[in-house]
Amino acid sequence: MTPESARPSIHEEVRETPVYAFGGGAVLRGGLIACVGAAILLGFAIRAEVHGGSGSGHFGFWIGAAFLAGVGTAGLRGLTTLAPGEAVVVQLFGRYVGTLRTPGQRWINPWAKRRTVSTRIRTHETAVLKVNDTDGVPIEIATAVSWQVNDTAKALFAVEDFEGYVRSQCERALRQVAADHRYEPDAEGAPSLSTSATTIGDELLAEVASRVEPAGITVVECQIVRIAYAPEVAHAMLRRQQAAAIVAARQHIVDGAVGMVELALQHLGDRHVVDLDEERKATMVSNLLVVLCSDHPTQPMVNAGSLYL
Repeated sequence: MTPESARPSIHEEVRETPVYAFGGGAVLRGGLIACVGAAILLGFAIRAEVHGGSGSGHFGFWIGAAFLAGVGTAGLRGLTTLAPGEAVVVQLFGRYVGTLRTPGQRWINPWAKRRTVSTRIRTHETAVLKVNDTDGVPIEIATAVSWQVNDTAKALFAVEDFEGYVRSQCERALRQVAADHRYEPDAEGAPSLSTSATTIGDELLAEVASRVEPAGITVVECQIVRIAYAPEVAHAMLRRQQAAAIVAARQHIVDGAVGMVELALQHLGDRHVVDLDEERKATMVSNLLVVLCSDHPTQPMVNAGSLYL
């Protein structure tokens, strides 16, 4: 069997090359003049036939008219008008000749096959795909990819339909990138689909670019345009997010309350405002934590008796 590295690749054999073309203005004028001359000679030939002129004269008029008509037709048929942002791929008898990119009117071989390819930047937005992230959580995600044709020969001859190829590869790349990341970060600063749009976009761009490069496509930009939990798990994930937020807020409140209690006890001891034994300190700490950590306003109680009653 032939080794994989030794097999010929169409991506290496067919690459875009420029094709030489004449200016179309002079050819257009020459073609019109030839067509007018053919019409005049045809008129002379018909007039000679009607008036019964010499046979050789008839034949000369017919030959001249046919020749000028052929020249004019070939000249006009070979004219190609090219707008900015377009390219024309030229084939002659099935063989790739080259690509014309210069805007304006040009003349090429009239028997050549010409196919116009847009080289403008296009944007493809994928459908909303349901995929599983790296934890197996189902999510819905979509992306917008801006791309353009860079090599027209590869775009037409390396793949069957380069536009359909771009669409399919964008979806495959999106599924791959989404499956390699978590929807939410597992640690502070860790990349995730929901919080690292720039990082994920750059990774997605590199993945799509590597996939569509054999088709002569250049990827300009990739951006996530939609991302959310799948409907069947959205409610449960929302409750988990709310619980995590409440726990984080409580932890912050408790840390602050403990610091305030420590500061209060330190100030009371340094200023000798009151001397408390360990049991009373514990009671005071408990009361302060209840006041500082409670979600509801506290009701003050005035102790009119002894502190130790």
